[in-house]
Amino acid sequence: MKTKNNFKHFITMFIGSSVLSFGLFNVHSQCQITEGGVLGTILLLQHWFKISPSVSGVILDFTCYFIGWRMLGNSFLKNAIFSSISFSFTYSIWENTGYILPNMSNNQLLAAVVGALFVGVGVGLVVREGGASGGDDALALIISKVTKCRISKAYLFTDITVLTLSLSYIPFKNIIFSLITVTISSFVIEKIQNLSSST
Repeated sequence: MKTKNNFKHFITMFIGSSVLSFGLFNVHSQCQITEGGVLGTILLLQHWFKISPSVSGVILDFTCYFIGWRMLGNSFLKNAIFSSISFSFTYSIWENTGYILPNMSNNQLLAAVVGALFVGVGVGLVVREGGASGGDDALALIISKVTKCRISKAYLFTDITVLTLSLSYIPFKNIIFSLITVTISSFVIEKIQNLSSST
């Protein structure tokens, strides 16, 4: 029984990582939807301080994972590593496959909603299993644990903070669609995560 549960646990995280990477590649990347959280911070540092994302990304993700490990335990770190590897693996598959979904760049609102659903479902499945597909998820879990707030509020806090700072170099009309995306995805993440309490 335990083996079956463990198998389901890792399969769920793999599916969640796959859904997330599929959405980020086919919607976010193709339609140039900006992100908040750690990814948005990386882009912010690159623009204002010329720090390469290859450097800042590793530092920020490692810092979030380390704090998450200290606060959430060894199981979090194991799940986070598995989720991150799954995300990278499946993202590389989509890159080699090419875009599957049609380009929605001419309808940014549709792209924002569709992208949010992929992120919400993907991250929701990973977080529900105690994992993290990147520093954003780890940071949200840490904030939620420390402040005792709902996970959706933790995601929104980090995303909106970074997106607001991003107004210093990104036009407002571009940020507004990102705000729509992070608001919807935060709501969906929480709904997916809460399914665990009823199953």
